[in-house]
Parts: sequence; structure tokens; C-alpha cells
Amino acid sequence: MRLGVLSGLTVRGRCLLAAACAAVVCALVLDERDLLRVAVFAAALPLLTLSISALARTGLRAGREVEPRRTEVHASATVRLRLSSTGRVPPNGLVLIDEVPPLLGGTARYGLGGSVGRNGKVVEYTVRPELRGIHQLGPLRCRTRDPFGLSVFEKEIAGADRLVAVPEVFPLTGLPVAGNGHGGEDSGRMRAGPGSDDSTIREYRHGDDIRRVHWKSTAHRDELMVRVEEGPQRGGVTVLLDHRASAHRGTGANSSLEWAVSAAASICLHLRGHGQRVRLVSTSGRRVAASGSPVSDAENEQDDESVLEALAALQPSARRELPPGGASETDRDLIAILGRTTPAGAGELASARSTGSRSAAILLDVEAWTDEPQQRGLPAGTAHRLRASGWNVTTVADPSSPVSLVWESLCEQGPSLDPPRTGP
Repeated sequence: MRLGVLSGLTVRGRCLLAAACAAVVCALVLDERDLLRVAVFAAALPLLTLSISALARTGLRAGREVEPRRTEVHASATVRLRLSSTGRVPPNGLVLIDEVPPLLGGTARYGLGGSVGRNGKVVEYTVRPELRGIHQLGPLRCRTRDPFGLSVFEKEIAGADRLVAVPEVFPLTGLPVAGNGHGGEDSGRMRAGPGSDDSTIREYRHGDDIRRVHWKSTAHRDELMVRVEEGPQRGGVTVLLDHRASAHRGTGANSSLEWAVSAAASICLHLRGHGQRVRLVSTSGRRVAASGSPVSDAENEQDDESVLEALAALQPSARRELPPGGASETDRDLIAILGRTTPAGAGELASARSTGSRSAAILLDVEAWTDEPQQRGLPAGTAHRLRASGWNVTTVADPSSPVSLVWESLCEQGPSLDPPRTGP
């Protein structure tokens, strides 16, 4: 008899079967027929109960509801198991086992002390995701035992459902300016604001028409600022998320990658809330779809839901290099959230940006996310290289740094981008 056939026996059942086998041997050796009869009965009992448990119908149906089906990391979701009985076999003494990933709290087990009845029964439990991702709940199985406790049988009564754990989104304030991609004197420009989409504000230069002085910006920055004509309105903002596996340190929820993903989610939703057209791109340079796979559809704007779904499913990339220019079109501003990046890599990223395109970066000192930090001075050289190319850069050297404060630091480096006009 194969071991798999006996897998349904409990410890008590296996011990009884082993004792019966020993009794059979003794009965044959001692020629004790009465002992042999007892041994045969003892051996048949666990096998008989095992067969009955496997063939018996539990008469139980179940459905699973997850509310909400999408939740933030560290937020709670309620799982409801709705049970009903067909009435064929009263499901007394059943144990429900719903497979739950460890990151959601582990497998849930519930004993049903009495019959479910025709009116049904609802069992609830709460899960709390510790890490973003597409988590699977289920399948749901019921476990039955025979009255003697010799055998146990499990049967699947409901399939699997998914729970989407999106990254935590932090409230942000302000809008940053980004450098123009080159270290020239036009770096750090900003738009004049709603109603003047074809103008930007820059520092006063000798020979500028005094009638073009922008007094509000002059008072704000404490230096003479003038309005200058510019081309058509830019095409929105590209947010580049560096999710290269080699560019991040740490594991699980405490990794630098998870900090970067949460920052990307917060920034994308914040910019969209201020009227910006946002495009989230991956290390491959292509837009990240809600399925988690980068696609080449660069034209479609992403809404809040698709951004969060995409970031929930995003996995570390095996790529070694960043996309040239951050894969941002020439008429788009760029905000890059970078992991470990060498000065040479930063140079390649910046050199592909066109003249007049505005760029900013949040640079993570990923070695701070490890117990044995190495090369802690690398971000300084990378930040210097980006700033020399006209980028606004802020570095994150502490894993506990709030995303909101890092964003505020980036905004303080220059005047903000005003939301685009929505009317004439």
C-alpha cells in the first residue's frame, strides 16, 4: 500500500494500524487464532474509516468575499466566508482552512462546532498586508474526521481570490521646479502660472525689458525676475522609478525599493491631483501597465487606479542600466527616483535630456538600508554630476526619512510648476 493512501490517517489511526500489524505477526508466530482475528479487525478499522471519510460528501458549499479587494499596505481588509449546507450530510465538527500568505497573517483555521443549517453561516477574519503585491487568498478547504479520530479528509470547497496590496501613499504639498537638463543660465525656470502657458519666469539679465518684470515672483524669491515667452505648454510629467534589483538594498518591506515605490505612488497621485498629466515609466523606459509588465503605450495617461495597480505588481528588474534620458519625451518634465547610480550612469541619464527639458531626482543612498553599509559616499558624486547638468537633486540617507519631507526638500530648491490651464 502506497504511503499516499495512508496520508489521511491520523496519528491515532497509524498507531492502531502498526499495532495490528505487530499483532498479526505475533498471532502467526504463536499460532493464536483469536489474536489474529483481533489483529485483522484492528487493521481494518482505520482503513475502513479512511475510506468512509474519503467517500462521504460534506454537504457544504462556500463563497468568499474580500472587502476591499484593493487596500494599502498596513491597512486592513475583511474576508467573509459564506457557508451553506445542501442537507445531505450535516457538516458537524468540520474545520475550515483558508490558505492565507504569511505576509497577510498566515493560514486561517476555524472549527464549526455545529451544523451550518440551510440558512447558512458567515465566518469573518481580517488580513493586514505587510508588503505590496498581488496576494492570493485560498483555496478554501474543509477537513472532516471520523467519530473515532482515526482518519481525516480534506476537500476544496472554494477557489482562490486575490487581494491587491498597493503601496502606501503619503500626502504631499508643493510642486517642484526641475532643471533644464543642462547647466546653463536657463536652469531653474518656472512657468508664470495659470493664464500664461506660453511664458516662463527666470532671473533678470542685463538688457531685459523692465516692463516684463514679474513682481510677484520677484517678491517671492527676493531677486528680480522677468517673464519670457516660451513655446507651447509641456506635455506633462514623466516619473521614472528605478527598480533595478542591483540598485537597491534591504529585504521585504524594509528595503530601499519599497521606499522608492511608495514615493513614486505618492508623487504620481500628488501631481495628478494638481492637474499634471503623469506617465509612470520603469527601468526599461516603457510605461508600466496595471498588470505590472512594462508596455510601449506611451501616449495614454495613467489614472490613479492604474498607477497603484502597476506599482502593486511591479517586481525588481534584472536590467543593469537606466534608460537614456529617463525615457521621457522632449516636451515632458522628468522626476526620477533613483537607487544606487554611479556618476557615469547619472551622466548618461542626464546627457540624453534635451535642451529646455526640466529634470529632478530623488537619489537614495541605498547602503543605509543594509546592516553593513558600503560605498556610502557614492550618492554625493552622483548628485554632483546631476546638479552639474542642471538637475535639482535631493538625497535620502535615512530609511526612516518621510516621503513628504523629502518631497518638500525637492520643492524648496526652486519655484514650482503651476498646474496647466483648464479653460481659456
